[in-house]
Amino acid sequence: MRAQRADVMRQLERLRLEVADLRASRRRLALADDEERRSIERAFHDGVQQQLVALAANLERAGGSSDTEPATTALLEEMRRDVQQALGDARDLAHRIYPPMLDVGGLGPALRTAALHAHVPTEIHIAAGTACPPEIARVVYLCCLAVLEHAGAGTPATITVRTEEGTLAFEVAAGELGAGWLPLRDRVEAFGGRLRVRSDSDQRTRLVGSVPIEG
Repeated sequence: MRAQRADVMRQLERLRLEVADLRASRRRLALADDEERRSIERAFHDGVQQQLVALAANLERAGGSSDTEPATTALLEEMRRDVQQALGDARDLAHRIYPPMLDVGGLGPALRTAALHAHVPTEIHIAAGTACPPEIARVVYLCCLAVLEHAGAGTPATITVRTEEGTLAFEVAAGELGAGWLPLRDRVEAFGGRLRVRSDSDQRTRLVGSVPIEG
């Protein structure tokens, strides 16, 4: 009996180590994905966005020339508007790839910017003194962003973030989310957290989760 008990304990320990290794591997993959996204956003900002800014400036100068024919001026103005639209789309795409505001201003400003870009009126409540490592802030940001993007323009949303027993707890409520939250659960669990969805009687989807602040 003692030998059997020892064998069971060894198997349990081996299983515990395998689970820990798997979780560490998932965390490394998530961190690598964050770094890759950050690198892409920087390259996008320093490349395409800067080229569009320069093109817009050149079109502005060309359109303001006194020697330009009226028809040409009108064409240049139309091109300038198209470039400005492309520049706005490029900035939105860059923010979706990796929001620089998350590093510069923190979770609150990044979420407010995301809600503004999604045209979703959002109440954001972040408890005073709420602080966490950047990778944890990004996990919460991506979960909230998914709900905002599925909510649809004009749909009201509510985001609540607070520290709770060593975790960063969050809840975001808006419209229907569908199955778009499933990849997010993998990322949350990669950092040792939990994520669930529930639908309320008011037809709003609530994404509720928590992530340990310390790895």
